[in-house]
Amino acid sequence: MSIAASNKRFQKIGLTTIVLLFVLILAGGVVRSTGSGMGCPDWPKCLGRYIPPTSINDLPKDYKQKYVDQRFAKNQRFANALDLFGFSDLAKRIREDRSILIPEDFNAGKTWTEYVNRLIGEITGLFLLASTIYAFSYWKMDKRIPLLSLFNLVLIAFQAWLGSIVVSTNLVAWIVTVHMLLALAILALCIYTYHLARVYGNNKLNTSPAIYIITLIALALSVLQITFGTEVREKIDAVATHFQGGYRDNWIKNAGEIFTHHRDMAILVFIINVALYALVRKRFNRHSIHQQLMSFNFLMIMLQIVTGILLSYWALPPVAQAAHILLASLIFGAQFYLLLNLHQSVNVRGLSK
Repeated sequence: MSIAASNKRFQKIGLTTIVLLFVLILAGGVVRSTGSGMGCPDWPKCLGRYIPPTSINDLPKDYKQKYVDQRFAKNQRFANALDLFGFSDLAKRIREDRSILIPEDFNAGKTWTEYVNRLIGEITGLFLLASTIYAFSYWKMDKRIPLLSLFNLVLIAFQAWLGSIVVSTNLVAWIVTVHMLLALAILALCIYTYHLARVYGNNKLNTSPAIYIITLIALALSVLQITFGTEVREKIDAVATHFQGGYRDNWIKNAGEIFTHHRDMAILVFIINVALYALVRKRFNRHSIHQQLMSFNFLMIMLQIVTGILLSYWALPPVAQAAHILLASLIFGAQFYLLLNLHQSVNVRGLSK
């Protein structure tokens, strides 16, 4: 295969990988909102099978104790790793956590939800591997593309392991936030390498540095808002545990200040994106990639507001939770890709002086 053909193949696979990452984020949101993380307590198989069962009658009588023992052993290994990095207090809490010894009843819906999530993750991983292989066709042109692709492959392997820790431990709430931010980092690297391949040798854009700066601020606010959102979710989990899964209407009321920060930040995010939208519409024509991205971004923000209202006033419906996470990721992706295009514009303008 020629270098030109490999380059085109990398771009096609890279774009497909980006789409799959969004699908994977949605699947992860569904798993999280439905509490299906332990639907498949073992790996790489699910309940000892490559295709999980649909009935409890297909499982051995001692399946609960078997997987509780496996979960306990995994958490002990994680606690040992925390000791090595100096987090002795946290490691002690994990070792003393008795809640992981409570077995979960088999639920076919949750099992298959987690199973589908794993399949999407595995397919995404294969596409990321393929894009990394084809990225080396750019080695002589731009070494950033293969090197960053290779680094992203390492990140997604770490992310898979971290995901297992998220559902295995009950005490380490901050891992949920790290897990989400790492997903955004993987997505950003895929978008960045795809962009580098797309614009290689193309220096035709021009823009105002002011738009670039405002886009950077909007992107930073989005990341902060997503961080607040994951912390809200962690707080909601604690409240739900306190109420033993009941009194769902009171979960938001007991979320505390972090929910207020998340809500107030949404207003700021909306304002800065309205200003950015106005600037982009003024500077670029309606057929430009910049205005198309900003129009898409603004639509996602409006839908995000709708799902936020549903979560706040309709007792956190799982569908709205999954949609809220996906929309936040789409907003991040659109803003980041806009930033990359504007960054190229700024660089080109600077070189033209």
